[in-house]
Amino acid sequence: MIPEAHDPSVGAAALRQHPQSISDLFVSFSILALQGFGGVLAIVQRELVERKKWLTQEEFLEDWAVAQILPGPNVVNLSLMIGDRYFGIRGALAALAGMLVFPLVIVLILAAVFGSVANTPAVQGALRGMGAVAAGLVAATGIKLIAALKHNPMGMSVCWAFAVLTFVAVALLRWPLAWVLLGFGGLACAWAYRQLGRIDIAGSATP
Repeated sequence: MIPEAHDPSVGAAALRQHPQSISDLFVSFSILALQGFGGVLAIVQRELVERKKWLTQEEFLEDWAVAQILPGPNVVNLSLMIGDRYFGIRGALAALAGMLVFPLVIVLILAAVFGSVANTPAVQGALRGMGAVAAGLVAATGIKLIAALKHNPMGMSVCWAFAVLTFVAVALLRWPLAWVLLGFGGLACAWAYRQLGRIDIAGSATP
């Protein structure tokens, strides 16, 4: 059995930082939210993993997957999970407030301004350009997170297979997202459970 000291994920977790206070949570998520116009996944990954080191790449991938399938905006779900993890219900509310307060004010102001210029060709062209940039940010972050799959108990090849099947089902075949999540998500959970069970058995059998 390989000692935990040689496990890269264990080493990364040991270096993980954490929010210093509820105020730190609120300010951090406020700053994050104010940067997250369109390409929120890229911003969240960079802030929480690379800059603040509140999560490792593997932990971010797992938490983001949970936040993605829960009802509501995924980044809001993630903020609630992180806030609750460190400071309970108060932390969850502080992180949620940080995600919503300042963006809500800005969006209301922009909505009032946008109503008068929405049909302007220049504004429509700018929005299409921002959409392309946002898609590029999300794609780049997805590529960056691929490395974390090396430590996934399902195995890299199985992860790639599920990723390709999901893309084909949603993007090409236009299957309803709920059915894709229930179908492929259920299969992936069952396979991961099976693999984790085999790892536990192998670990217990090793002296």
